[in-house]
Amino acid sequence: MESQKRGRGGRRGRHGHQGGEDRDVRLSKSLSFVLRHGAVQIGLDMSTDGFLFVEDLLSHPQFRSFSLEDVERVVATNDKQRFKLCTHPEDGRLQIRANQGHTVQVELELRAIQPNDADCPREVVHGSYLQHWPSIRSQGLRRMTRTHIHLAPGLPGDGGVISGMRRNCDLVIYIDLHKALTDGIPFFWSENRVLLTPGDSDGALAPKYFTRALQLKPSRCELPLE
Repeated sequence: MESQKRGRGGRRGRHGHQGGEDRDVRLSKSLSFVLRHGAVQIGLDMSTDGFLFVEDLLSHPQFRSFSLEDVERVVATNDKQRFKLCTHPEDGRLQIRANQGHTVQVELELRAIQPNDADCPREVVHGSYLQHWPSIRSQGLRRMTRTHIHLAPGLPGDGGVISGMRRNCDLVIYIDLHKALTDGIPFFWSENRVLLTPGDSDGALAPKYFTRALQLKPSRCELPLE
């Protein structure tokens, strides 16, 4: 039997595997890397607002085994709505970008949060891991190599909360959003309802903004802040 081709006319279906990983998962991971961090590294031209043309993406060797339909499906079915597909306003070409998580500077369409906004939560949460708690408790949260610290209006699974932290996090830190806003630290909503902040002038959210911390696994319990 002739081997199945993987060219433009004969790609594997969405459940084709390589190394045991679903093709859609591989595509999602590749999109995340390129759109958040690595476009320039692999020779793709990203616009100042973080978009790449889909036709340029699919012409790159890293993405030639995927089709437009693959990209559209991964964007539509991503549970955290990490990506945005839209047409360029001038020439109508399809373009794609990540909604957040960048380590390169891009001009995202973010909405600034004000304390008196109807949808401004009193508390927001940041997901992390217990191994980092001693450092976080003493030094605060830091954006590290990213352009923003990521937060969520609640825990994954709470009403309307789809993103903002990894589902395998075993530590969450609650932040007094109103106190931080009053002190002049800016916060923004991303298009997929993740809260983003660049932090203070040092790129941090100090421990004074922490209201509580919870260990989630193996059992849930509150952790001392001092």
